[in-house]
Order: sequence, then C-alpha cells, then structure tokens
Amino acid sequence: MKVVQKNRKKVLKRKIYNILTSWKADPDKKPIVIKGCRQCGKTFAVLEFAKANYKHVMYVNFLEDKQAGQIFADSLNAQHIISGLSALYGSQVPLVPHDTCIVFDEIQQCPDARAALKFLSIDGRFDILCTGSLLGMSGYVSRVSSIPVGYEQVVDMYPLDFEEWLWANGINDDIIDMLKSALDSCTPVPAAVHNRMRQLMLQYVVTGGMPEAVADFVANRDFSRVLSIQKRIVSDYKDDAVKYAIQEDKALIKECFQSVPLQLSKENKKFQYSFVRKRGTADMFRGSLQWLEDAGVIRRCYNMLITELPLEGNAIPDQFKVYMADTGLFVSMLEQGTQYDILQGNLLGYKGAIFENVIADIFSKMERKLYYYRKDSGLELDFIIRYKGQCTPVEVKATTGNAKSLKTVMAHPERYHVSQAFKLGDYNVGQTDNVRTLPLYMAFLLTAR
Repeated sequence: MKVVQKNRKKVLKRKIYNILTSWKADPDKKPIVIKGCRQCGKTFAVLEFAKANYKHVMYVNFLEDKQAGQIFADSLNAQHIISGLSALYGSQVPLVPHDTCIVFDEIQQCPDARAALKFLSIDGRFDILCTGSLLGMSGYVSRVSSIPVGYEQVVDMYPLDFEEWLWANGINDDIIDMLKSALDSCTPVPAAVHNRMRQLMLQYVVTGGMPEAVADFVANRDFSRVLSIQKRIVSDYKDDAVKYAIQEDKALIKECFQSVPLQLSKENKKFQYSFVRKRGTADMFRGSLQWLEDAGVIRRCYNMLITELPLEGNAIPDQFKVYMADTGLFVSMLEQGTQYDILQGNLLGYKGAIFENVIADIFSKMERKLYYYRKDSGLELDFIIRYKGQCTPVEVKATTGNAKSLKTVMAHPERYHVSQAFKLGDYNVGQTDNVRTLPLYMAFLLTAR
C-alpha cells in the first residue's frame, strides 16, 4: 500500500477540492468516483483532500496491488470487504468507522470493487473516495460488473482549466472579479492587467493544463522542460491505446489521434475520415474516434442545422470538428519551434487552428458541449454557445481581423435568429452594434448564465 505520492514543487489550487468539501459535508453522501483522463491530477487531489480531512486514510491502488482485487472476487458483502481490507492493510492504517477514509485508486482495474460501492454505501461506516480513468471503455477490461447506479456520485475532472492556470500563476480572485466587472460593464481592462493577462493566455496556449507541466512551468519557467513532459504524456496516451483497446482498434486509434493536427490545419476543419487514412470511412474509424473521446483525449464540436436553441437538439450528429482536450498537448504535437512562434506571434496559416483549439479547451473544461455553424456556401461561425439564455455565436481571432460570416449573420436576424455575439481576439473589451469584442483570455468568463 502506497500512501505518499511523489512530491510536486507546488500544490496547485484545484476546483475539485470545493466539490470534495461539499461531498464530505453531505450527511447522505455516497461513495464518490472522480473520473477523467490520465495524468490530470485525480490521485494527487484525492489523497491531498483525504489526508487533510480524515484522521486515517487507507489507500488501495488496484493497478499496483493485484492482491487488493482478490478481496472483491469472492463476495461483495460489505463486512467481507472491510475484513479483507483490514487483513491486507490494517497493520499500516486502522479501519476506524467514521474516522477512516478509504481511497480506491484506479478502480477501473477492479470492476468488482466498483460494483461493491453499493454495499459499502449501504453499510455507511466509511467514506469512500475513488479515482478512475477509461471507465467503461470498450476493451479496457475483460469482464464488466454492474455499475452501482444510485449508490455512487460520479464527478468528471479535467486538466487545469484557464482559471486554475491563473491561480497557479498568482492571479487572485480580486483580479478575476475585475475582469468579470469589465465584461459586464463593457469597459476596457486597465493596461497593466490587460498586458499581463495577454501574456498568460499565450503561455497557457503553450503549456496547457496537465498538472505536471503546469507545476514545472511555475517552478522553472522553461518551455523546453514543459515540452518534454507533454511529449511523454502524448506517448503515454498512445501506449494506452496499445495496452487497453481491443486488438482490431489499436492501430486505428493511433491513426485517428495523430490526424488531429492535420484535420485542424484544413480550411474546412470538419473531421474527415479520409484524412486519417486514404479511403478511410466512418465504419472503419468511428469506434476509434469514440475511444479517444471517452478517454478524455479529444472533444468533438458539432455542426448545427440552425442557429437556435436548444443547441443539442439542433446539432448534426455526423458533422463535427475534433479538438484536443488540452491545448498544451495539441501544441506539443505540432512541429518543433511552434511554442516559440506562438509566444512571438509568428503563426502564419496555422494560427486559426491553434486559437480555436484553446477556446475549445476552455469551453469544454467549463463542461460546455461544443457546437459550431457552417454552411456549404462557406459561411462559418467558430463556436455557438448558450449565453444568458440566448443562442450566441463566438468568433475566434488569433490577433485581430474581420469576421465576414459573423457580419452576415448579425445583419440578418430574421434568418439566423441571433441578436448578440462575441468576437475573441487580441482586443481589449469593446462593443460594435450587437457584437462585443473581448480579449481571448476572457473566454472562461462566458458562463451559460
């Protein structure tokens, strides 16, 4: 049993701690399962919270300790499980009712442990925290036990979002409140703050939100170190496909993954299976793409039939763009020197793809589903969001520039039913007619309400 995690240079402030605090305070709480992509900080956050809030913490890692899984193989009875855990780990951590928290790490490795959460929840003597990656993935486990519906709380966790990135870099809530006020009142952000935020946005594009990359950047300010970390994580993701996907999907998943930068470099960024492999088809690659999405590696952005609410109801299921879920990993997959080009503003033709991906990153980590609008005529709006109860286009510019499609849409409200829009780019806050221009770094403030 391993209780101590490897040290990080800085403990990063994560929103998951607020969720865990509310969970612990709930007198009717059920076991909680924190799921998300690999290396997004689940284990570290759960252990930090448990050690800070419980007298005793029993840590069970199903990936590292194969004996742990045997406890659940014979019976899912709560007392049988508690006795087995006590026998295996009790010499190191006592199982004291209501004083000991049990952490099940990598619970996807032991489907029976997931099924047992129902009985441990009913028993109620111990608070149980779980983490898992690739939960429910096709081909991940050879045998799937029943999921304890109604007896667990499932929470998605992501790499650091942009607001968490700001916290890591010393931006406090007073400054964030200032930005919110500037957005609401449509007044420019003071120059000193604006310039610092512009710098942090470019650094976020390059670094992204993987905790190891962020912590290293904050400690060392060395992008070459960050890139090495990111390339290793990308390699680990590819290895996951080889280890855990069913045999016939392994090569196809890697091909899909490697095609994402190429897909986004096209003028029409709609995902095309023929760009994955010559004469590739949906039947050939549909499952592989789904695997990557379920693993939290990519996010789909669906084209809309019309620019109206509800967004999901008007989405076209077989027309979508694909973005990397984390902008830093996306940039690490591009050619050598791209990091420097981004920081210097020398992006040429690829800048649209990079900055669209960072806005997709920010929106999806806000738990927004992603939508866009494109017609065969070439009219295209980068993103469509719900904002203050209205269907709202969002155009993304790496620097500044015209948005012809947005002008067309805003000029014809009778056709497109849109009365407000945002243009994100290298601007300060401003307004022209019904289009509000915002700096890219304000995207995280565009909440649904």
